[in-house]
Amino acid sequence: MSIDTTAEQAQQELLEEFELFDNWMDRYQYIIDLGKQLPDFPDEWKRDEHKIQGCQSNVWMRHRLEEGRLHFDAISDAAIVSGLIAVLLRIYSDRPPAEIRDTQPDFLAALGLDKHLSPTRSNGLHAMLGRIYEVAERAAA
Repeated sequence: MSIDTTAEQAQQELLEEFELFDNWMDRYQYIIDLGKQLPDFPDEWKRDEHKIQGCQSNVWMRHRLEEGRLHFDAISDAAIVSGLIAVLLRIYSDRPPAEIRDTQPDFLAALGLDKHLSPTRSNGLHAMLGRIYEVAERAAA
């Protein structure tokens, strides 16, 4: 993720990458591959206060505010969920809180993620998004 791009531009780049794949099996594999590239998430960060409720798999997310930008770290014990985390971090991490708060997740519908994820995975994705927006709202206040 380049600090020079906006969250909207990051969404557009993501959509263009997904257009390269002809079917959903390839898209799922790409999402899983993105998850494998997540930075390390040390075990000491896997605490209850970082755990996301509403996810079928275990998901931990932590954040810090640095120089006016929110940075998120997250991981899951499920490959596809780690990939979804990578997608969310690419769009929302390292951005000013107000930009995060004001960026709607248009990529969900544009990619068809809501249609192609199981209901439990979709709920987890929305729970992660909810945490990101909640943190951004508090930081922007």
